[in-house]
Amino acid sequence: MLIKRKSKRLKIRKKRIWTAVLMFLLMTAMLAAAMLITVSSFISYIVDNKVNEQLEMMQIMQSDYEENRSTGFADKYGIDCFITNTEGEEIFVYGRNTCDMSAPAALETAAMYRNEYTIYPDKDSNVLTPDGEGSLTFEIGKFLKEAEKYLKANESVSLFTTGYGSDDESVDPYIRLPVWISTELFGGGKLFVKSMVTVNINYLMAFLRIVAIVAIIYLVIFVLMIINVISNISVRNKLMKQFLRDVVTGGNNRVFYFSKGEPTVRKRFNAKKTYAVLSIQFVKYLNFCICHSIDEGDKMLCAVYDVLRSQLSRREIAAHFDSAEFAALLEITGEQELRERTEKLLALLETINPDHKLSFHIGSFIIGVVTDDNGKPVRRKTLDLEECYNNARTAREVLLDSDASGTAMFDEKLIEEQRWTDTVTEHQKAALENEEFTVYYQPKYDPRTDELRGAEALIRWQSPEFGFVTPNRFIPIFEDNGFITEIDHYMLAHAARDQKRWLDAGLNCVPVSVNVSRAHFIEEDLAEQIRDIIDAEGTPHGLIEIELTESAFFDDKKMMLETVKRLKEYGFTVSMDDFGSGYSSLNSLKDMPLDVLKLDAEFFRGESEDGRDRIVVAEAIRLARNLNMRTVAEGVEVREQVDFLAEQECDMIQGYYYAKPMPRDDFEKRLSGKTDREG
Repeated sequence: MLIKRKSKRLKIRKKRIWTAVLMFLLMTAMLAAAMLITVSSFISYIVDNKVNEQLEMMQIMQSDYEENRSTGFADKYGIDCFITNTEGEEIFVYGRNTCDMSAPAALETAAMYRNEYTIYPDKDSNVLTPDGEGSLTFEIGKFLKEAEKYLKANESVSLFTTGYGSDDESVDPYIRLPVWISTELFGGGKLFVKSMVTVNINYLMAFLRIVAIVAIIYLVIFVLMIINVISNISVRNKLMKQFLRDVVTGGNNRVFYFSKGEPTVRKRFNAKKTYAVLSIQFVKYLNFCICHSIDEGDKMLCAVYDVLRSQLSRREIAAHFDSAEFAALLEITGEQELRERTEKLLALLETINPDHKLSFHIGSFIIGVVTDDNGKPVRRKTLDLEECYNNARTAREVLLDSDASGTAMFDEKLIEEQRWTDTVTEHQKAALENEEFTVYYQPKYDPRTDELRGAEALIRWQSPEFGFVTPNRFIPIFEDNGFITEIDHYMLAHAARDQKRWLDAGLNCVPVSVNVSRAHFIEEDLAEQIRDIIDAEGTPHGLIEIELTESAFFDDKKMMLETVKRLKEYGFTVSMDDFGSGYSSLNSLKDMPLDVLKLDAEFFRGESEDGRDRIVVAEAIRLARNLNMRTVAEGVEVREQVDFLAEQECDMIQGYYYAKPMPRDDFEKRLSGKTDREG
């Protein structure tokens, strides 16, 4: 097998071994034919030499007849012969005329002799026949029949005797093969003489035995090589099956899916077909393994694969990828059929084990028909199945926040989102260097006195190319790609710089909180980094509040505690943001020496009929106060909420009731007292 690297993944291209096998068989046939031709040519060469020996006797008989013009020469030599006139009629015959003059071509022989001689086969023996191209053909099969007749007639002759030095003089280890030789006579006419070509049986049989032994050896080698080729093919197929086999389910794996699926979709005769790529995820599979066992988890994966495979036709493909991820390639007629099949598949998967509530996410991507300018379907010769699968997987990831089963189909909106993610990633560094990010401030007010007590620094992106970009369109991207740490440094520096400028201008500055991402808390010197950034701007530490999201407290708690302690030692105020957003833990409040607790805005959206939300908020404020922590309520929008929080002695309110996030210059007016609050 050949493994060819293309793009970002490995592709397998099968190398057809049968081509090599056919070439080997062809070479074998050619060698066998060459051997037969060589043997035949060698024997014919020997026979030709034997015939040339007979030409000397022919020349003597010709000279004797021409000198005396008498047929008495025939009695003198005792050899069958005959003479024809210029019209080809017999005018003299001695013995029997068995010359086959109807042969299609005669052998012309001249060279060292005075006249040209023509050779004809004998009617009684056709072992030697002229081939019409200047040589005699030795028919091995016919010769063996002649040899068999000879041996039956001479039982005392052994094929292993040489014929020389034998005590039995009657032993004649030769076979005489007759041919007729003719030459033109002076004065017109032709003389035909029967000549005997003698062949030593033993020598010839010994030669044939050697040839047979060589042929047998070659045949054995050939058989062994065929066995070796078959064995290699078998081993190769076994290795290929192992390479394409999933060790958990025993079915197809990722490599099989792409190496088999992509050629299928690309084939010319499949151009009219519509395909669907499925990405299937077993939700909370790891939790299942923890609660039961890895073996039980593997059994569940096998069951999932069996169900998946049972819903596919012979031409469709299923495969198990990594962990709890599966893939499928379906032939469909359209989007409606895809929805019906995925819903049916989802229903079957959920009922694999009636003792457990199982959930699955299925993402799909449709590979449509590609047409030319005339509307004719054309081959998808450049299609990348892995890219199609990534699209299906992207669709599935829309369901990640839900633990319930569901299906999602890839559409253009997801493409646009991915393109936007790529665009933001490409522009983020230049935007930071060009200071396209601006700092907005949202004031915090004391609900009891309506006095400005603080603010939160919030980032906005004013792009010359994309215009005003809200944080929800780029902050999640920065959090995913790690650029958020650069943004944190940028925000700390700019907030400190503004504070220093306002302080120098004699304004009544209030603490400004700056959010620090949880991604920073793998850095042991985070406190020192923050200190150095603020000191570089010359801003008092007391004017900067460091906001930590509550989720960050569940990473490395020991390092978090150490960082918070050092920040406080450097004079910074430290607050917990989004308290109550879903990660609440009283241990965080117990262990961390925090200064401010920010109540999540979800506390103030909607209102429960029995007032439970107010009870929770009131108790959270009371708990913070008992821990010597100030409280900030986010997302407050109405007067009733303000009055309730004031009654509960909440220290500050941050929300649209008082002010929306505003540019630096507008907030500066708030500090100077030139602008009243919005509420």
